[in-house]
Amino acid sequence: MNENPFTDLVDLAASRLGGAVLLANDEFFAPKEALLKATPAEWRELEYTDRGKWMDGWETRRRRTPGHDWCLIRLGLPGVIRGIVADTAFFRGNYPEQCELEGCAVEGVPDAESLASDASIQWYSLVPRSALAGDTRNLFPVTCPERITHLRFHIFPDGGVARLRVHGEARPDAALFAPGRVLDLAALESGGYVMVCSDMFFGHRQNLVLPGRSTHMGDGWETRRRRGPGHDWTIVRLGVRGTVQRIELDTDHFKGNAPGSAMLEYCDMPGASAESLTGGSSWRALQPQTALQPHSRQRG
Repeated sequence: MNENPFTDLVDLAASRLGGAVLLANDEFFAPKEALLKATPAEWRELEYTDRGKWMDGWETRRRRTPGHDWCLIRLGLPGVIRGIVADTAFFRGNYPEQCELEGCAVEGVPDAESLASDASIQWYSLVPRSALAGDTRNLFPVTCPERITHLRFHIFPDGGVARLRVHGEARPDAALFAPGRVLDLAALESGGYVMVCSDMFFGHRQNLVLPGRSTHMGDGWETRRRRGPGHDWTIVRLGVRGTVQRIELDTDHFKGNAPGSAMLEYCDMPGASAESLTGGSSWRALQPQTALQPHSRQRG
């Protein structure tokens, strides 16, 4: 059983979704932008810069005065945060002793300096000041129910963090769902979420609803090769109830391993669990089983 189920949720701060580190009080040894890099941190044994050892993460200088270091982060998708991972991979003698995370909800796209200095902004505690371990994926559950757009990440007193993952449930702006507007109901940006699937050995199920076209074969949902009877399947929760006018099945980059065919079914069961949906009988055909072509964008 997954002891930390929040890690299966979407990373709301992912750069792919528009997340960005806006401002840091210090980034002497390693840049703040590396915190949100999509790839796992790497170690380069003999690589140095003119400032010291090359590190894959955000690292501040040694602090000789009172205080602590911090950075401001804009989430790629606003939402309710369920947990974070502060990964100190390869930071062994230079990781922070502690960290703290706060969040706020602001309208529009404020500049970093305004966000840092505006005393009227209400910041919610997401992770209280907590101990960190070096070279470790430090997991912290979050119970704050507020919709969050920006984060304030504190490290005490200084040091380096390789990656920050902010897992939660997207909560788009209500204006996105204005009457008469046409949008992708399944997209992460609309609050869509892939609840469960039969298998995702080669590619994560959430790749199905990422923004834009896929960038390579690993950027889609791919199951292992089936050697027995049956077929693979997945269940997508739409961001909002709506009327489906068009569907798109994109096998881009899948050339020798695209599905031979696919079908799409629907049901109207708001709030239903993955278990009840998997075993339910309320499904109706939206797109009958249809042959798929490799490396193609197919609309219906």
